[in-house]
Amino acid sequence: MGGAEDGRFADNIVHFARLLRRAGMKVGPAAVIDAIEAARVAGVGSREVFHATLGAVFVKRREDQPVFDEAFASYWRSRDVVGKLIALMSPSRQKAATEERRKAGETRVSDALLAGRERRAVEKEEERIEIDARLTASERDVLRHTDFAQMTAAEIAAAKRAMAGLVLPDDRVPTRRFRPALRPGRIDPRATMRDAMRIGGGIILPKFRKRRVVHPPLVVIADISGSMSQYTRIFLHFLHALTERRRRVHTFVFGTRLTNVTRQMRHRDPDEAFAELSALVNDWSGGTRIGETLKLFNRRWSRRVLGQGAVLLLITDGLERDDTQELESEIDRLHRSCRRLIWLNPLLRFEGFSPRARGVRAMLPHVDELRAVHNLQALEDLVSALSGQGGGASDPRRFLERR
Repeated sequence: MGGAEDGRFADNIVHFARLLRRAGMKVGPAAVIDAIEAARVAGVGSREVFHATLGAVFVKRREDQPVFDEAFASYWRSRDVVGKLIALMSPSRQKAATEERRKAGETRVSDALLAGRERRAVEKEEERIEIDARLTASERDVLRHTDFAQMTAAEIAAAKRAMAGLVLPDDRVPTRRFRPALRPGRIDPRATMRDAMRIGGGIILPKFRKRRVVHPPLVVIADISGSMSQYTRIFLHFLHALTERRRRVHTFVFGTRLTNVTRQMRHRDPDEAFAELSALVNDWSGGTRIGETLKLFNRRWSRRVLGQGAVLLLITDGLERDDTQELESEIDRLHRSCRRLIWLNPLLRFEGFSPRARGVRAMLPHVDELRAVHNLQALEDLVSALSGQGGGASDPRRFLERR
């Protein structure tokens, strides 16, 4: 790397900022000027110092940290950048990339690096084959089955729009309270007598009532540890759309501690909601303590939010590091406190998933359903399940038989 006084070095920071912007980060001209000035003041003594300097200026949200790290590692390479870009575009490199799973943010950074470059390939003289497009998958079908962690910036934006358009679950339940009804049914004595007294009591016309039907409380406890942060961020966008159009939605996130973010999720602007959420939560992408978190929730929040037939969504991979005895007792108590406990686990995206982890084995007997949460199709299945249309594929007992 050259010195901070070099004009080309400032140009490189400008191009790096453009790369971050194409990757989906919110980087403006003021941030670029601040980054150049910060690099001039801090100096470029080592790669770690330079990484921390640019990160302090460009990273404004916690969800941007993996994208920035991947972009920094790809852009500020010491030698043979062009050669590595050529290798990245070669067919052999693309074939190897499809065989191994990419890191979070790597797809977005790769697309940003290759934006504007024409891929030149030698056309082979082969027999022309006509393909019937009616039998191929549409872009929407491909997007529905794409893993959230492997989506590009454009695909994530499209997924967020698709989540906002999902049909709300029709899971209304009758309560003990009544409301006036126009059709004959259950007679309301009080309303009948009030109406008769209003007209002098000469004519008594019956008034009717029916049970009030409402959505049950929906409580979400989401894991934001390092292995779950990418999936939880996307799911929170779906939850924000649900909170905007439905009452009594309570949201909690946890890593090493439990945080109630219900008030932040009620902002109508999603950007403002997630900005306040990121400022409030300090343990994002860190460790996880599932048993201790559930114990705290049962002691402080269970009686407040799990009444009136509440449905609880627990989003975690179940990889508990502490002793599982506390986890098993606390999730059993949690299961008894709610009407329905649905466990959303992104590990179900792998074929042949088996409950080998101790935390997973401790939690399985105490949940009503076990579902995936890694793509749009999984969210659509969740909406159908909340509406009472779920099938036997979510029964956790099928995994208990494999133990």
